[in-house]
Amino acid sequence: MKKLGLILVVAFACSSPEESKVIDIQGHRGARGLAPENSVEGFLMAAEMGVNTLELDLVVSKDGKLVVSHEPYFSPDFCLDTLGNTISEDSLINIYELDYADIRKFDCGSKGNSRFSEQKKISTPKPLLTDVLDTVEGFVLTSRPPIFYNIELKTTKETDSIYHPSPAVFSDLVYKSINENNILDKANIQSFDFRTLQYFNEKYPDVRLALLIENNLTWKENIDSLGFTPEIYSCDFELLTKEAVQEIQNAGMKVIPWTVNEISDLNKMFKWEVDGIITDYPDRALNLTR
Repeated sequence: MKKLGLILVVAFACSSPEESKVIDIQGHRGARGLAPENSVEGFLMAAEMGVNTLELDLVVSKDGKLVVSHEPYFSPDFCLDTLGNTISEDSLINIYELDYADIRKFDCGSKGNSRFSEQKKISTPKPLLTDVLDTVEGFVLTSRPPIFYNIELKTTKETDSIYHPSPAVFSDLVYKSINENNILDKANIQSFDFRTLQYFNEKYPDVRLALLIENNLTWKENIDSLGFTPEIYSCDFELLTKEAVQEIQNAGMKVIPWTVNEISDLNKMFKWEVDGIITDYPDRALNLTR
């Protein structure tokens, strides 16, 4: 039997205590709008703000380490090479072909990201998952209630064995890590790749799962294709309607859309009573719920 869903959430104040709706505020890649994405510094910043959940992405190094990174390569948008030089737009340096000792020599924070004007520039490497957990769990131990982890596995059929191992090998690595680090009861796995979620559902039924969606199919069509009902339905917020939110919840799933950044959109999602939101600006969302 799968573990219960997220426990600690921030209360969103409605017209009366009886009508209050609890909502899970998730820091997207830490706090991407304010600090380098998927960095130890960004995750700690989000934790200090008071998010309930840290959303993060995993890829795999050549030596089988779980690296926190959205892309399986070094993005020229915000990464510098090992000598501090700009990476050319057509140069995709494959993380899966490098040992972690070499990966950590790249700087993915001091350049900043032109898409996020408020983002602090901090020299920082792509961390290991264990680096993030050690830092955040250490902070939690002395400062606040538990923090949850929404962990995305970056896999596609087209890039199997090129940018990452097979879904089975990748999933086994992740399960082993979250089990050994004692966060099974505080983590869920999310993916756009149905194969990854299907593998987890069959082999590790104790793990909560979130289906990531960016297509225009109905939620029912997506669930039918997946073949089972996950705990969480997590789609682009622009694909939702108030009616769809209610239908998905009535089908037994939490609705946690991504990536909700603007105040007007945050307010709309809160009004529709989603179960959580994933945002680059957790400060904005938290300010609306306090």
